[in-house]
Amino acid sequence: MSTPQPVAGLLLFPGMTQLDLTGPYEVIARLPGWRTEIVGKTIHPVKTDRGLVITPSIAFAEAPQFDLLIVPGGPGTDDAILDAETVEFVRRQGAGAKHIFGICTGSLLLGAAGLLRGKRAGGHWAARDLLAQFGAEVSDARMTKDGKIYTAGGVTSGIDMALQVVADLAGEDVAMGIQLQIEYDPAPPFNAGTPFVAPAAIVERARNAGAARRAIRAAAVETAAGRLAST
Repeated sequence: MSTPQPVAGLLLFPGMTQLDLTGPYEVIARLPGWRTEIVGKTIHPVKTDRGLVITPSIAFAEAPQFDLLIVPGGPGTDDAILDAETVEFVRRQGAGAKHIFGICTGSLLLGAAGLLRGKRAGGHWAARDLLAQFGAEVSDARMTKDGKIYTAGGVTSGIDMALQVVADLAGEDVAMGIQLQIEYDPAPPFNAGTPFVAPAAIVERARNAGAARRAIRAAAVETAAGRLAST
């Protein structure tokens, strides 16, 4: 009797950051022997936070149990964590998945689904402290693994962690081969990728620019955490 083909499912929702999805997708879709699906509430096109439109390959109702569940983040996370259908889908899929991977503020959606209680987890630097409201131990690391749960910081760290996921699932040689295929050899012109190394004035400017979004997100997390606590 043949072994069923493992499936990776990447969640798509309005207002997400496209590279949180497309970066890991570029890696995971090359995983030998796996099928990769982009899953949305419906199969209608979804607009991301910067206007790029992506079409799901499968809807929630038709989705199989994923072996690897991948949840991106972005501004749309603030609505997603309050959407009962999306939270329940993540909860159900996360309960059955062998591996769970959250990128950026996607970890907040994992938290809202009750998947991070007692787990060490990270996310985007401007939001990861909010994970504590979902019972998580907050990690400032770019990449964090706790059991079957992988979480990564903002945007590009999703590519890094996707390579680690591949290494764990198929071996380091396969991961390095994929890294070579996509010529992933980052050498940014500036050392400003985290608040720990960026100039203080740049960090302050970024925090000020994101203050309104932070207030919206904090309120959404408080509501989502209250709902989780009542379940």
